[in-house]
Amino acid sequence: MQMVSKHHAPSLRPVLGLFVFLLCTAHAQAWWNSEWTLRRQLTVDATAAGVAADETARPVLFRLHDGNFQFAEAMDDGADLRFVAADDKTVLSHHVERYDSLLNEAFVWVNVPGLKSGAKVELWLYYGHEARTAPRTDDTKGTYDAGTALVYHFNGTGSPADLTKNANNATSGATAVQGSLIGPGLRFSGSEVVQIPESATLKRDAAQPLSFSAWVKPGAIAGRVVLVSWGAPEGGLEFALNAGVPVLEIRKGATVSRSPAGAPLAAEAWKSLAFSATSSAVVVYVDGVEYARLDGGLPALSGPVFLGGQSGGKNGFVGEIDEAQISTVARSAGWLKLAAVAESGSADSQKIVVFGAEESSGGGGSSAAFEHVLLFGDIAKNMMFDGWIAVGCCCIMMVVAWVVALRKFAYLSKIEKGTAEFLRRWKQVSSDLTAIDHNDLNTVKSLGVQQADAKLQALMEISPLYHIYHIGSEEIRNRINSKNGFNGLSVRSITAIKASLDGGLTREVHELNSGLVSLTIGIAGGPYVGLMGTVVGVMITFAVIAKTGQVEVNSIAPGIASALLATVFGLLVAIPALFLYSFLNSRIKNATSEMQLFIDEFITKMAEFYPVTAGTADSTTAPFMTRRRRDADEERQEAVQK
Repeated sequence: MQMVSKHHAPSLRPVLGLFVFLLCTAHAQAWWNSEWTLRRQLTVDATAAGVAADETARPVLFRLHDGNFQFAEAMDDGADLRFVAADDKTVLSHHVERYDSLLNEAFVWVNVPGLKSGAKVELWLYYGHEARTAPRTDDTKGTYDAGTALVYHFNGTGSPADLTKNANNATSGATAVQGSLIGPGLRFSGSEVVQIPESATLKRDAAQPLSFSAWVKPGAIAGRVVLVSWGAPEGGLEFALNAGVPVLEIRKGATVSRSPAGAPLAAEAWKSLAFSATSSAVVVYVDGVEYARLDGGLPALSGPVFLGGQSGGKNGFVGEIDEAQISTVARSAGWLKLAAVAESGSADSQKIVVFGAEESSGGGGSSAAFEHVLLFGDIAKNMMFDGWIAVGCCCIMMVVAWVVALRKFAYLSKIEKGTAEFLRRWKQVSSDLTAIDHNDLNTVKSLGVQQADAKLQALMEISPLYHIYHIGSEEIRNRINSKNGFNGLSVRSITAIKASLDGGLTREVHELNSGLVSLTIGIAGGPYVGLMGTVVGVMITFAVIAKTGQVEVNSIAPGIASALLATVFGLLVAIPALFLYSFLNSRIKNATSEMQLFIDEFITKMAEFYPVTAGTADSTTAPFMTRRRRDADEERQEAVQK
């Protein structure tokens, strides 16, 4: 009879994949500079709160407070703030508008690249310089693009200074306010006006693009007040509030065009007011939302620009103004919307600028536990050659143990499924073992099932119970085909068959336990190999100390720590191997118990269905007859009577 083929060992690819995964996850994300001890991941979500920016780079305001930033860990003036792109390599331009470590408040502008419609841009905020000697790297001019002609943060002085490279500084100002919407601002009483001198960077020809934006908080809603006045009577513009209603007036000779009126602004409430002009239209925005539109472009603009009123202080504005900008390009709706929401400080601004969890200590770890893991790298640097030999042996034992364990897990899972299928078929034939024609190999192979499913058949043939059944069936077939004839199974025959079955059981148990010795070697040998590396490392460390005469902690600790690392590796081999061995051994014991029970049942069924025929030498089972022989005798008697 053809022997049943054993299972095939599973591929090592899953094992290799597991080790690759563990290797990859063991390395933290790169840390930009090890001198910085803390960082946070920042996300600028241009899709949040209905914002859809369509620019590639722009300044974004980041508000720092004690809820998202540890001021005590940073330098007192914020000089160690660094903003790094998602690649953890590219340092982004930024500048600090205000940094107050006493009030735990800071306003920082960062030039964020890659902001476009539907995009989320991630970057890192680094701080906490280890030596607290980091130089300040603010780059105000680099924060803004070439299209920005003027930016006023109103940094606490009466006459605002331009932060761009254009140096469009004002020659007059208003009352400085320290606590405005975004740091310092200006308060206008109706008589002050900020005058910005004429310059080549501000002069505009007719129909050229232009944008203006500012945060405005009216003190009172009455009459007509001018926010921005620019140009000559024959050609210019005025951005004003008529009883709180934003109105843009454009003068082209004798023609004056005014934007349609909308809802008025509320007193003592901050609003983002802006207009953006192209060659075909000028659009007014309130809080980043289109408020009014005028067809046609702007006239030629020259001369000084007046902020907070007209020349001479006429129609002066009463209230506060913060964050004024003039651009020589037409800012898009997405640009202005993103600025209005992100700079507002409202709940919606927190959806656009999101602060991630804080990570610490120069390796990219997200917790103190990861810092401890990183120490193993420093310890390994001081390990001697003999220690690396011990570690290498431990790693080999670990790999072998895990490979064997994974293969054994796969094998046991297969034989459990095969055993379940075998027992299902055995239950159908165990009531009449003679139903199996032992001279028909197909019947024996399929346990009497006609047209058995090929997959289920292959699965069943993996089961150890099937192998034992195969041995018993072979023994029965040999006795049925004996030259001396078959008169049933005597006690000696049953004993002989049981011996063959027990031999098959022993071979199956050996197969089940094959390879487990590698786990026992790891359990017993791993700690000893690691201990050997530790003992040798400690001996060498003390020998070096005795030779050099340096008895200091700094000279002893690195050698001892690296020596103990060998023992750690030995335990890393032994502990998992112990758990794996215990679990696998329990499953193997269950499989062995099932085989023993099956052998007892198989022997009992043979004695019942193949007894010795009456009159033979061994009559211990003579009172019993097989169903086949009883039916045959009855048929012969009926034939004689007829």
